[in-house]
Amino acid sequence: MDFSGLKIPPKICKTPPVFTPLYQTPSTSSLPHKERVMPDTESPLPIIEANTHLLLPTVLPALLEAEAEYAKAFAKEQHAKSTRRAYQSGIRLFEDWCQDRGFLSLPALPQTISIFLSWGATQGVSVSTLGRRMAAIKYLHSMKGVEPPTQSELVKATLKGIRRSLGTAPLQKVALTVEKITHLIKDIPPTLRGKRDRALLLLGFAGAFRRSELVALTVQDFLETDQGLRVFIRHSKTDQEGQGQEIAIYQGRLRVVDALTTWREAGAITEGPLFRPLRKGGKVLDQALAAESVADIVKRYAGVAGFTPQEYAGHSLRAGFLTSAAENGASLFKMMEVSRHKSVDTLKGYIRRAELFKDHAGSKFL
Repeated sequence: MDFSGLKIPPKICKTPPVFTPLYQTPSTSSLPHKERVMPDTESPLPIIEANTHLLLPTVLPALLEAEAEYAKAFAKEQHAKSTRRAYQSGIRLFEDWCQDRGFLSLPALPQTISIFLSWGATQGVSVSTLGRRMAAIKYLHSMKGVEPPTQSELVKATLKGIRRSLGTAPLQKVALTVEKITHLIKDIPPTLRGKRDRALLLLGFAGAFRRSELVALTVQDFLETDQGLRVFIRHSKTDQEGQGQEIAIYQGRLRVVDALTTWREAGAITEGPLFRPLRKGGKVLDQALAAESVADIVKRYAGVAGFTPQEYAGHSLRAGFLTSAAENGASLFKMMEVSRHKSVDTLKGYIRRAELFKDHAGSKFL
C-alpha cells in the first residue's frame, strides 16, 4: 500500500523526535480583497503531537524510529485539516487567556475551564463556539496523555448553565435562492476576477457545495456531458476517509458549464486547483483559494446587489440550492443526491421552511 502521502521526516535520527511548534500558520495578508490561499498540502499545518516518545526507549533503533514516525503521521490524520486548524485557534486563545491571568493551561484545572467558558459567554461568544473551544482543550490534554478536565461535573454544569441562559439556536444565514443568485450575478463585471467569482458562485449554488469542497476541486475532478458536468468530490465533511462521491451539475438556464469554461480559459487553467487567488496585477496563483474566501466573495456581491452582506456566508449557496429545490417540488432523495446529506432530518428542515405557507392551516379563515 502506498503511504507516500503521509508527512514523514526526510531522515531518521537516533534521538527522540523534535515536535513542531504549535503556532506556525501560513501568512496570506498580502492577498487583495481578503483572498486567502489554501494551506499547502505538502506543508501541512502543525498539530499537537502525542507524547509517544515517553513510551519508547531514549535511543531507538533506526527501523523502530521510522515505524514510530509512521504511527505519529497516521495519528495526525485522524482529524480533517480544518478541524486541526480550529483546534489550534482554540488552544492558542486558551493558552493566551491563561497566561494573562496566571493560570496553568496544561494540565488545566476544572475551575480554570469553568471560568474560561464563563468569560467567553460574557464576551458574547456563541454556545457552539464555546463547545468547539472545549473540544480543543480536550484534544490538547488527550494528545499530551493528560486526563481532560473538560469531563468534570463543574465544567459540564457551567456549559449547561450557559446553554440555558443564552440558548442554543444557531444563527441562520440567508439562503441565496435561484431568484437571488440570478439577480446577484448580473452585477459581476466581465474582468478576470469577475469571471472567477461568477463561476465559483454558480458552481457553489448548482452543486450545493460546502465551501471547503468548492475550493478543493481540481480540473481533473470534472467530466463534461451533454447535459452538464459530472463532478467527483474527493473529500467532504461526511466523507472524511476519502471514499469519494460523484454528483451531477445541470447546465440549465444559469449556464454553469459555460461560466466554468470562461473562467478556465481566461485564467489559463489546464490542471490543478480550479479556483485560485489573484494578485492585484491579475496574476493567477498556483495555489487553491482558501475556504474563507468563499464567504468573502458571497458577501461582496451580496452587498453590490443591495442585500445585507452580514446576512450571507459561504453556506448561503448550499442553503439556496436546497431551498430552491424544495420550493420547486424536488423529492427528498433527489436533493440528497446533490447535497450528500447523511441525515434526512437535516434536509427536512429546508423543506419545512420552503413550505411554511403551503396549505397553511389558517389560509381559509385568517
